[in-house]
This record gives sequence, structure tokens and C-alpha cells, in this order.
Amino acid sequence: MAAAAVPDAAGGRGCDRSAAVVGWRVKWSIICIGKPAHGHAREGAAFYLERLRPLARVECQWLKAGGGPEQESERLWQRSEGSLRLVLDERGELLDTMTAAGRVRAWREAGVDGPKRVSILIGGADGHAGWVRERADEVWALSRLTLQHELALLVMCEQLYRIHSLLAGGPYHREG
Repeated sequence: MAAAAVPDAAGGRGCDRSAAVVGWRVKWSIICIGKPAHGHAREGAAFYLERLRPLARVECQWLKAGGGPEQESERLWQRSEGSLRLVLDERGELLDTMTAAGRVRAWREAGVDGPKRVSILIGGADGHAGWVRERADEVWALSRLTLQHELALLVMCEQLYRIHSLLAGGPYHREG
């Protein structure tokens, strides 16, 4: 499969993926309410996080569930202080993989002027408080369907792996 161009931040066709900035590596934090209890989510997330290791600096942080969306959102917000906050919510912007890769590439290409850390916030069983969506830097939807938060974790880990693989010059099977 031929390498394809990852779109730029404005959605246009950007440079060839092989020309992506590889020296500047944003640190990624996936901050979740509650540890995954289901084996498929725990094992799947671990699988993609391990595959991501040579491509990106990614960590998962688990925060205690409880207190409802307001208190859980406050804990997520505090833990993500100083980072670009990317909130996952079904009401967010629905991106395709290539557009998401273009956004990540733009953050990387911003270098020292761009974000040093991106925190992906995954709410608990009852989601996020409304103020989190309003104050977030980005709000992305993985689907218009409501996803159980452990499934959202697994899907986001897979997409992070796919995005960073594309930026590293890997093939994209949907191109062409």
C-alpha cells in the first residue's frame, strides 16, 4: 500500500506522512474514571498501549469512580491541569481517522509552541459534567452511539495506535 498524505489541521492535504515531525513527541495521558473491570477492555487497551510504545509516549491514569459526573469531572479536570484537554463524548466532533491524524500532526509540528501534553478525558458510567465539554480544548466523539466507558478506552487506544502509525509512515488500508 502506498503512503498517503495526512491532512493538515485545516483539513487540506498536508505533506506526505514520511515528512511528519518525529523529533517532537507530545506526551499523551489517557485519564479515565475507574479501572477497566472487563477483561476484553483491559487486555485490548494494554495490547494497543504496548504497540504504541515505540511511536508515542502514552500513559493511562485511573481515577476513583464515585460521586457522580460533577465530582468525577472535577477529578479529571484537576489531573489534566496544564495539558491540552481532549474530552471524549458522543456529542463531540465526529472525526475520521485521517482528520484526527492531521490534528495530531499539527500539534507535533507546532514543536515547542504546541502542547507538551495532551490529556484524553474519559468519564465514568454517567459521562462528563456539561462544563467539562464547554471548557475543553477539543471534544471528540468516537461514535454517535453512547459507548460504555471501558469500550471507549479500548477504541481510543486503538485509534491512537492507528494515528501514530500513520504519522510514522505506515500504510492506511482505506486510502486509494
